[in-house]
Amino acid sequence: MSLFTDLTSSVNAVRPGRTSMPSFDMGIVIAVTTLVLFGLLMVYSASIALADGPRYESYGRYYFVLRHGVFVLIGVISLAFVLGVPMQVWHKLAVPLFLLSVLLLIVVLIPGLGREVNGARRWLPLGIINFQPSELMKVSMLLFASAYTVRKQEHLQKFFRGFMPMACALGLVGVLLLMEPDLGAFIVIVAIAVGILFIGGINGKLFSSLMAVLIGSFMLLIWLSPWRRERIFAYLDPWNPDNAYGSAYQLSHSLIALGRGEWFGVGLGASVEKLHYLPEAHTDFIVAVIGEELGFVGVLALLMLFGFIISRAFEIGRQAIAMDRIFNGLVAQGVAMWLGVQTFINIGVCVGLLPTKGLTLPLVSYGGSGIVMNLVAIALLLRVDFENRNMMRGRRT
Repeated sequence: MSLFTDLTSSVNAVRPGRTSMPSFDMGIVIAVTTLVLFGLLMVYSASIALADGPRYESYGRYYFVLRHGVFVLIGVISLAFVLGVPMQVWHKLAVPLFLLSVLLLIVVLIPGLGREVNGARRWLPLGIINFQPSELMKVSMLLFASAYTVRKQEHLQKFFRGFMPMACALGLVGVLLLMEPDLGAFIVIVAIAVGILFIGGINGKLFSSLMAVLIGSFMLLIWLSPWRRERIFAYLDPWNPDNAYGSAYQLSHSLIALGRGEWFGVGLGASVEKLHYLPEAHTDFIVAVIGEELGFVGVLALLMLFGFIISRAFEIGRQAIAMDRIFNGLVAQGVAMWLGVQTFINIGVCVGLLPTKGLTLPLVSYGGSGIVMNLVAIALLLRVDFENRNMMRGRRT
């Protein structure tokens, strides 16, 4: 009897250790929460002075931060919903969701339905909010490319059956996005799709050909568009007086803001460049305000948080692939590429490493559809991690 009691107590002592593993990667949850809350703080800091100018004088000092808070709340609700849906269901919904996103990209171009701002037609007005279909397309392409790679696994080495269908899908999306125009979103979507195909094992020659065609197409688009070409020349010489007061105005003031911040910044809320000098300080150029107020150390801490999330996303994807959950693994690593590429472009633009391009900083910048879809992507990543952990416990998901 005592032997049975000892064995029972030993099993009970071991069992909590086996099941004490949390259901999600708490490091990712903490890092994402930190970025979102930090984004709320910096959106407030960067936008509070906008009400003093004639363009936004009727908005009030808290207009942008309150709207951003509402979209964060919508994003959190969306995250909770997506987190509760098995990846098997998202696998089945990949094609319908992609087709829906293509349809919305067409609808946004129809006069009277799509909303035009500064010459770009990218938004669908939905009452008090505007919806950006290109942000939904990022999630759709993430799922579609992952499902396509799994479905065409044995044909990825072939040109017509493996390469051409995805090339045609990307071409269709590219045409629609460039008609808006939204080259920045197209670059991120291409990075997601091409990265997933590469991880999935596409033929090396086909991959090289695809990259050559894409790079050539981007260069041709820039050369044939006078305003894009002008941005390139301004980026190469932002301090030329003609550029500094023209196409490089944002870049020059972003560099001034970062220079003022030095190592530790001028203090939270003390930015000068956000006082109507730096346009879009709360969206595309929020890193410039962060750099001015919190310095190099603040920007470095931001980069470390993104680096942690991206590295963990790649690791979660690797674990899923190792357990023969190929779709799950590709989705997780696709999220890593999405966040990595968009973060690199946004910060690269702010520091003068890349030409100016209208992309927000994921999870941080002001932006309705953007912040919601960023949190949806995080939900997919956490769902993959949840299913990985359940498999490690021997449970079915």
